[in-house]
Amino acid sequence: MTNIVPQEIDIEAAELIAGVTYTAAERAQMGEGLAFQMARAQRRRAFGMPLDVHPASVFDPRLPGFVMPREQGVKVLPSARPLPAGDVDIAYASVVELSGWIKSGALTSERLTRIYLERIERLGPTLECIALATPERALAEARAADAKLARDEWLGPLHGIPYGCKDLLDTAHLATRWGAEPYMDRMPDADSEVVRKLSAAGAVLVAKTSLGALAYGDIWHSGQTRNPWNLEEGSSGSSAGSGSGTAAGLFAFSIGTETLGSIVSPSTRCGLAGLRPTFGRVSRAGAMALCWSLDKVGPMCRFVDDTALVLDVLNGFDVADPGSIAAPFAYDGTAGIAGLKVGYFEADMGEALDRASLEAARALGVTVVPLVRADLPYETLIDVLYAEAAAAFEDLTLSGRDDLLTWQEPMAWPTAFRRARFLSAVDHVQLDRLRRLVMREVDRWFGEVDVILGGPLTGPMGTITNFTGQPCLAVRSGFRQTPTRITRGLGVPLGLADGPAHRVPHSVWLWGRLFEEAPILRLGRALEQHFGVAGERPPGFA
Repeated sequence: MTNIVPQEIDIEAAELIAGVTYTAAERAQMGEGLAFQMARAQRRRAFGMPLDVHPASVFDPRLPGFVMPREQGVKVLPSARPLPAGDVDIAYASVVELSGWIKSGALTSERLTRIYLERIERLGPTLECIALATPERALAEARAADAKLARDEWLGPLHGIPYGCKDLLDTAHLATRWGAEPYMDRMPDADSEVVRKLSAAGAVLVAKTSLGALAYGDIWHSGQTRNPWNLEEGSSGSSAGSGSGTAAGLFAFSIGTETLGSIVSPSTRCGLAGLRPTFGRVSRAGAMALCWSLDKVGPMCRFVDDTALVLDVLNGFDVADPGSIAAPFAYDGTAGIAGLKVGYFEADMGEALDRASLEAARALGVTVVPLVRADLPYETLIDVLYAEAAAAFEDLTLSGRDDLLTWQEPMAWPTAFRRARFLSAVDHVQLDRLRRLVMREVDRWFGEVDVILGGPLTGPMGTITNFTGQPCLAVRSGFRQTPTRITRGLGVPLGLADGPAHRVPHSVWLWGRLFEEAPILRLGRALEQHFGVAGERPPGFA
């Protein structure tokens, strides 16, 4: 590339992609400089970039003047329900219930672990939700948890509780393949920080869960993960297996990650309480990087209180993650919602089920406040994601190994990575400046309200709050009748298949202030109790 001469560069053709127009004289002046610019790019590409290197610029969701909350500690109401006789009823119990039974000695971690391992073996293939079952590690961890309890050593609410972990979080000496064919031989030497924290809290890893290849969609190297409420459709992505398996009672809870909807979207599709924490709250050390300024890790559970128990363990600063932010976490499940101000955008309340959630919040006694959203090009921010993701997986594109991925369509990663090579660096900087404008706009909203309520995948709030770092909670609010939904990628609907309607879950999404998950959890718990549908199980898995 260093021998390129100006006349060999077709600048006029490139102008069509860049969306600019220059004169012949301007092109002539640019030629030599472009040759050197291209040579520098080739020199940098030849160097190669280790996957674990973060950008020097680190996103911080906090605007000047931000004040970190000081409250610390989690409190949930214990359950008085006695241990059920049947294994299925035990499998579908909440983490709160399971924790109480294990602590009291009514249930051992080993018995609970065997219940889930049996369900994983029997039901996992139908759902295509298990990347790797981990029976040896699980039983060893369960027996260790029981032995500690026999010595009166209780590690906390997750002691002895089995969980599933999205297969982009490293697990020592267990394959972590990121759902993608080019990485079938990945064998980490150490646990990711999230898995390490869960192990230290006594949790039991029973499975690595499937994810859409490289954290996009629900198509992975072994198939398409299924929605247990309708096996004809995918479970949405990219935390596809975490959503499907938790909903089908294959583990007590699971861990997902979100860049742009990957926790809350499968939680909605599968009917879970899924919590995307504030950006920076949970360490991503040992996790596959997709988009350094967007990636987040959080819990996917069947009940709201359970998400608080899991997040309490995951929370904490980690020097190994440049995006990590030290923040306390507080939640009082015994507190009510009196005094909460709940905002909404009229344009985002198109569905009757979404409006019913708003009216339910009003009936529960909160103050409902209509909000006005500034007219900004929010949807253009997605090119930040495409640029970072293409950089993270540049080697796949330049080497041609992206052809190994199963999903090869206009919206799939291989095409998106190739397309992103034509994104302008100048536009990228301008998008970063737009992102700050959006942060200021969101900060203005939360100067008026404590929580914002909206429908899933309706309006721009999912995109906006992922880019600003706000937490989001998905809570099952009811059911809808719909033919099989065809989606790809970032939950983008492609239409409905021909055939009968299926009864599937619907959710409400709640957004909160930075590092203030407590209000959305409190309102989510109140709505969960009001609707009374969180305990309903998918037919065929109950």
